[in-house]
Amino acid sequence: MLEPSPDVYEAVKGLRVVRHFENRQLTDEHLDAILEAGRGTGSAKNRQSGAIVVVQDRGQLDRLAECGDFMTPLRNAPTTLVPVRLPDGYDWDLGRLSQNIMLAAASLGIGSCPVTFHREDDAKAVLGVPDDHGARFGITLGYPDPEAERTGRARRTLSGRKGLDSLVMRERFES
Repeated sequence: MLEPSPDVYEAVKGLRVVRHFENRQLTDEHLDAILEAGRGTGSAKNRQSGAIVVVQDRGQLDRLAECGDFMTPLRNAPTTLVPVRLPDGYDWDLGRLSQNIMLAAASLGIGSCPVTFHREDDAKAVLGVPDDHGARFGITLGYPDPEAERTGRARRTLSGRKGLDSLVMRERFES
């Protein structure tokens, strides 16, 4: 049983993506800790119907970047994890796995950014993933480059978050 923790709540509430990383690889200790956090993620009926492909080779990362649009974070990252949905798996479980990976990374001072492979069949070919599996998303990981992040954020218009009154409906969806 978890004890109440304002620190955990603030970490969840404050998680933000990082798109610019230092030019150094994750330590094995950090990568293993992140993968362990992913492994511990719950899944529907405890099926554990997923796998994770770790991509760190620059040539392989570049090939993977061609499989989606808006891939600057992947091109900047030293590591990308690709959650793979096995044939009997659920996308919901991969979403839970991905969020846990991103939170675990943040707890270690490692930035992350989810990316979409808009050409999923190409991504599966690059990674050697069978046709009946899914590989639609990736999670870039790296030590944040604070200067590049600051400069990059200045160029983007941040809109903050919607208020709860715009997001939450009670009992029924109403547009």
